[in-house]
Amino acid sequence: MLIVAGGIVFFSLWYTHKLAREIARQEVKKVEELANAYQTLNTATENADLAAALETIKKNTEIPVIWAAETGEIYGMKNFDTTSTFQKNALHKTITKLKNDKQYVEIAFDADVKQYLYYKDSLLLQKLRLYPFYLLGLISFFVLVSFIAFSSSKKAEQNRVWVGMAKETAHQLGTPLSSLAAWMDILKDKYNTEEDISLINDMEKDIARLELVAERFSKIGSSPDLQETNISEVVSKIVHYISKRASKNVEFSITDQTEGQGMALINPALFEWVLENLLKNALDAIEGKGKISVTIQEKANETLIDIADTGKGIPKNKFNTVFEPGYSTKKRGWGLGLSLTKRIMEDYHHGKIMVKASELGKGTTFRIILYR
Repeated sequence: MLIVAGGIVFFSLWYTHKLAREIARQEVKKVEELANAYQTLNTATENADLAAALETIKKNTEIPVIWAAETGEIYGMKNFDTTSTFQKNALHKTITKLKNDKQYVEIAFDADVKQYLYYKDSLLLQKLRLYPFYLLGLISFFVLVSFIAFSSSKKAEQNRVWVGMAKETAHQLGTPLSSLAAWMDILKDKYNTEEDISLINDMEKDIARLELVAERFSKIGSSPDLQETNISEVVSKIVHYISKRASKNVEFSITDQTEGQGMALINPALFEWVLENLLKNALDAIEGKGKISVTIQEKANETLIDIADTGKGIPKNKFNTVFEPGYSTKKRGWGLGLSLTKRIMEDYHHGKIMVKASELGKGTTFRIILYR
């Protein structure tokens, strides 16, 4: 679109310039004829010549002209807006400008004082010179609207892909999960020793975890039910879950400035997913050894959650790129974690997520903002 628009603008500028030059040449010829007519007014000895000169002057209804002497004395003018230029000072300024622009024709008159016919571009020529700029503005507006429409269409298509993939994942998980739940009932009836029951309970926890993952995917594309929820409890739950599965060389800490009273409107299942993604990213960043700290605070009408790690950090020029689909520093994975996290925060919770701070070799802090 940009190439086509640029081609149209270039052709319009070239052709309009060519047309304007041709009209300008024609107007110069007309001014020269007018100069001869004004000369005739000075020198005519016969009525026929005088009548022809007056007729030529009368026919000029487009080109603004001023008939004046070299000394500045004005003999006459035509096609000027007299309401604004009739003032003597204004006319003299106009003459000075036209003289500097060399827009005048000398009137051949045998006299001590030279006379000139100063002229301006006709209104048609002025409009023609402005036409390319109007066209440029119109095409720019068209390109802008087209770009917005294209971006919206692309975003809508991406949304459909996201939703379709999520719904299909939830659907595919649903069938084996139902079978696993039935198998668990059979196992409970067949194996009832204390050791067997302990193993079965662990298996049930994993199945429940898979059911939660399926529930999260099923909510993508739907309007989630937002509930007033204690943020401190949700954060503690997810930090506890991740810490049990992390290396013993990783130190987790929670600083709750709300003293356990922080509340926000969230969908617990989806918001837990956000926290999990950020904490797993932090674990990947510190590579099995370091600190991960979570800070909860409230400011005005906002609940702020900062997740900081002592990992390898993110370059400043990648602060926004990390949220784009496909971005990943790991050899495995699709690079959808942070992109999905951003989508959940903005589209479903109407909040924000950002890289608050990061320094290479020292760590990164992500910030979640929930509006109350």
